Amino acid sequence: MPNRAKQIFKPQFRFGMGGVPHGNEFAKHTDEEAQATLATAWEMGVRYYDVAPWYGLGLSERRFGRFLHNQPRGDYILSSKVGKLLKASKKNRHAKMFPFSDSPNDLVIDYSADGVRRSIEDSLQRLGVSYLDVAFVHDLSPDFAWFPNGWEEQYKIARKGAFPALSKMRDEGIIRAWGVGVNTPYAILKVIEDADPDVCLCARQYSLIDHADAINRLMPAVHAKRVSLVIGSSLNAGFISGSPRYNYGAENFKIPPEVLEKREQLRRVAGRHGVDLRTAALQFSAAAPEAVALVVGAGSAQQIQENWNSMQAKIPEDFWNELRQERLIDQNAPTPKLVS
Repeated sequence: MPNRAKQIFKPQFRFGMGGVPHGNEFAKHTDEEAQATLATAWEMGVRYYDVAPWYGLGLSERRFGRFLHNQPRGDYILSSKVGKLLKASKKNRHAKMFPFSDSPNDLVIDYSADGVRRSIEDSLQRLGVSYLDVAFVHDLSPDFAWFPNGWEEQYKIARKGAFPALSKMRDEGIIRAWGVGVNTPYAILKVIEDADPDVCLCARQYSLIDHADAINRLMPAVHAKRVSLVIGSSLNAGFISGSPRYNYGAENFKIPPEVLEKREQLRRVAGRHGVDLRTAALQFSAAAPEAVALVVGAGSAQQIQENWNSMQAKIPEDFWNELRQERLIDQNAPTPKLVS
């Protein structure tokens, strides 16, 4: 069977803008700032956008939709997520989940067939478009903190409900491809055995800081099943570029000492070679053969420009060689090819 993901993510679309920052996850951004960032992304040539109902409890999708529904639909790729429905409530928990979002919505976990169909219908309304290119089953892994019961129970529901429903919607043309979007490898390894996904979103699992498990376990498994990957959070939620947090969650400010030390080691090597570490991190995550796209969040026009420019920069081969010699990257890790 041909790989649908590779058909959808053509070379010019391999770099994408992520929607987490404009769901106000880390800081408050205005609607005007969001529109300016999206306009700059479009002008720079970005044509892949990744959002989710979860990001700001609807805020990110509304902001992206306000911009994208005015662009020719065939000119860009759009992915969103399923498994989390939103319900307006005066007693909503947005202050705990996304304190900067000011959302009126509360979260309802629903990985059933009816739930994911409704989720996509709701997303299409918020986004103002008629179809999604990719739907990811969101956060179906042990690290998600808001499940009403264990993730294994939620996976069972998704296996019977969401997975076959998404395959049906793919056949109907409502979506073009589907997979899971998770921060840990478990669900990806399971879904490629239990269903027929096309592409999975591998977030925070493939970065300069943390990638050995993905290289030695996840990549071979998806390659054997002809499933592609979109790589997300290559900066570990901004940690590699200097943010005082590591990945996501309420306690992401508690950064393990060994992670801080590895960042310092990476910085020293980058300094010796005149390499911008953030640029190296983005290019490293995009270099995996299984990766059809890299999604990077951007909270401002300047950030999206920097991200785009980083993907065009040249990094000397000696830099990657030293990282390998110092065992700062896995010996089997693919690195970007220097094109003259």
